[in-house]
Amino acid sequence: MSKLGNLGARLHHGEAGYDFIKNRWIWYGVSILITIAAVLGLGVRGLHMGIEFQGGAVFTTPKNMTASVSAAEGYAESASGHDAIVQKLGDGTLRIQVAGIDTKESDRIKDRLADDLQVDGEQINAELVGPSWGEQIADKAWQGLGIFLFLVVIYLAIAFEWRMAVAAFVALIHDITITVGTYALVGFEVTPGTVIGLLTILGYSLYDTVVVFDSLKEQTRDITKQTRWTYSEIANRSINGTLVRSVNTTVVALLPVAGLLFIGGGVLGAGMLNDISLSLFVGLAAGAYSSIFIATPLVADLKEREPAMKSLRKRVLAKRAHGGGESQDTPPVTAGYDDGPKAAAPAVVGPRNQSASRSRGRGRPSGKRR
Repeated sequence: MSKLGNLGARLHHGEAGYDFIKNRWIWYGVSILITIAAVLGLGVRGLHMGIEFQGGAVFTTPKNMTASVSAAEGYAESASGHDAIVQKLGDGTLRIQVAGIDTKESDRIKDRLADDLQVDGEQINAELVGPSWGEQIADKAWQGLGIFLFLVVIYLAIAFEWRMAVAAFVALIHDITITVGTYALVGFEVTPGTVIGLLTILGYSLYDTVVVFDSLKEQTRDITKQTRWTYSEIANRSINGTLVRSVNTTVVALLPVAGLLFIGGGVLGAGMLNDISLSLFVGLAAGAYSSIFIATPLVADLKEREPAMKSLRKRVLAKRAHGGGESQDTPPVTAGYDDGPKAAAPAVVGPRNQSASRSRGRGRPSGKRR
């Protein structure tokens, strides 16, 4: 833990780090490939919408049923002609969902299930769910998502600048697409819990992004008045300075969600936990990735296209080419751009080491040299 703390301090002060900006095209390529896979999953497999969105019936059996989940699923599919989802609750009750059926079919399926499960038909509780309720939930979710994205873009454009608003918007769309595509590829059922989890991860993803943007805004104030670093190099320093914080918060958030998903939903068989936990797990991981590897590098790309930043880059590289770069005593944390001169020395992002002549005489009462 002490080593991790020392690493965090060194990253924050620019004494160590990784060049995220220089390797941005690798991260862009990885994100594009994952996004394409998610879109293909949506197009080929589609989303497995829950009964709340399709309409249908839910049958609840008496307690302590001896029939297995697979057997009950076969009985329900045979009786209805539709796919069925069966969950075994803690008291032995079976919860059987059959989508796309009406009241008449519900009564017939209930009688068939009573015969197959060898229970009294009166002991099986049947509830009908209309598709209109699910449509209302979906409409409200889309409205909430649209309002959220609009307010995010407006806020970031005012608090920071429009380039950061665009980068944050792209990162959010990236996170949503990956999360929804994962549901299509895995085949998990989409329920109102999924919608809640999806809306929840947006705030978390934005939080990590804003932390980096705030650091970047502070460090690039009056950037054109100096010739030590380019905008991309300072952006790279901002990522490294907040990296350990982002990783720590992400890991702490993922641990309980992983417990819900893998232990609660997988081991214990509480399938309803999967609805919300999968969206949270994938969304949290994608949000941490996009804030580090997508949002800030994209801001650097957009800013480097400004005439003022182009002029700054030329001045910085010209100064280094003529031997006016910073001291190489501290490890460089550079953010090189492909379009810069190849012979230019890398900038050093970090504290400058004072020469021995400047520090000589310190620690003595008079402060004078001898």
